[in-house]
Amino acid sequence: MKNKAIAFLAALGGGLFASAAHADKPVDWQLGLQPAATGIMEEVRWFEHYTLWFIVPITLFVLALLIVVVVKFRASANPVPSKTSHNTAIEVVWTLGPVVILLFLAVPSFQLLTAQLTPPPNPDLTIKATGNQWYWSYEYEAGENPLSFDSLLLKDVDRASFGKEDKAAYPHLLAVDNDIVVPVGKTVRLLVTAADVIHAFAMPAFGVKIDAIPGRLNETWFKADREGLYYGQCSELCGKDHAYMPIAIRVVAQDKYDAWFAAAGSNLGEANKALIASADGAAKTVTVAENVAE
Repeated sequence: MKNKAIAFLAALGGGLFASAAHADKPVDWQLGLQPAATGIMEEVRWFEHYTLWFIVPITLFVLALLIVVVVKFRASANPVPSKTSHNTAIEVVWTLGPVVILLFLAVPSFQLLTAQLTPPPNPDLTIKATGNQWYWSYEYEAGENPLSFDSLLLKDVDRASFGKEDKAAYPHLLAVDNDIVVPVGKTVRLLVTAADVIHAFAMPAFGVKIDAIPGRLNETWFKADREGLYYGQCSELCGKDHAYMPIAIRVVAQDKYDAWFAAAGSNLGEANKALIASADGAAKTVTVAENVAE
């Protein structure tokens, strides 16, 4: 019993440090939205549930009307159809009803759109994302020490060299060679553009989706509430390799971010390996502790 208690505490403590190994990504047979990692995505999920309270009754009501029409007004049951052409009460209802429903949908919808596209006045970090055929380029605006790099699809044969043996956390066609790394709980201002054709930067767990248009700079923001590795993709048809330009954002503690950023300026590859090793090592600690507890 004592050993199990110790193992449980070890697993709990390891979990606090292993959250960076967690990955949010599409899963087989997924019907709903991904779990929210930001406050904006929480609002998106709420709005989805809110709209269902309108969509489901309307759908059932229309279905009921269709059944009534089919049964009651078919030729055999109603050989002499009514010649009524106007009904003031019905016309008022079917005009005002949709207007009221649209108002109930429009108000929270506009509020959510405003929140998504209005960054807080003093962001902690600004990153510029540029879509290329077919990869992403990122620039960190960090005063005297800017950082820029390209992020390409990580091929399966290259996973071992990056220490990415966990295929569940680093999935096929979603993992990249260079993740965006941001600190948890910090406001990140995201500037999005493109170098050639129209792309779109989409991160489902963050509630972020914005077009990348050549010659135009679009702006959005996010603040990740929990550590982890989050996956998105280009969501605008941009050519033959559109399906091969994923997006990966790794959210880590502030101290890990600081260490990564300091090292990335001189050697990005080694900085990534060190960050990944710390996350994978913490995850293995939790796994071992759970096995001991069993």
